[in-house]
Amino acid sequence: MKSPQTPDVSPAHPGRPAGSRVRAVLTALALVLGVLFAPGVGVLTSATDAHAVTKISHATATSMFRSSGITWSSSGGCSDRNNPTCTSFEQLNLATAQGAQTLKSASGCALNITGGTETGHASGTYSHWNGYKLDFSKATCVTNYVKNTFTYIGVRGDGAPQWKSGAGNVYADEGNHWDVTFYNCGGC
Repeated sequence: MKSPQTPDVSPAHPGRPAGSRVRAVLTALALVLGVLFAPGVGVLTSATDAHAVTKISHATATSMFRSSGITWSSSGGCSDRNNPTCTSFEQLNLATAQGAQTLKSASGCALNITGGTETGHASGTYSHWNGYKLDFSKATCVTNYVKNTFTYIGVRGDGAPQWKSGAGNVYADEGNHWDVTFYNCGGC
């Protein structure tokens, strides 16, 4: 029998009380379950999903963009997600919309979005359709900001040169526009 002065310690972590490991595991599990089943949060659908994301509507995204002075346009003058000539923000990740707002405030540049979650873009986990990407019109201010602020990381498989922000978001120069993958909000 141990004396009251001798703490019960975990054999795997000497000096740490045995019960703290169990509490840590239970706390982590509770946090994961809370995130996965929180209202308005997307649920993981496969092993390749990085994490649960919050999806927003087209109306919410346009309200956010309007409040930040970000414009958008489409060749078809529409917002139907199932029409490739439209620019839609339906099912956009909240972090992607916030990333655009961060880019606008950090760069001070005028931003015009020309591509969102509409069909017609390349597929993949971190795709336009899945809410991770936005296309921005090419402008000198944006180009200078990206190239002078972020780190050049080489060309993509399709030959597009890429720059990575400190937050990990990737900016690909596709010639007539910037294709940006927002893994997070960029420090919002």
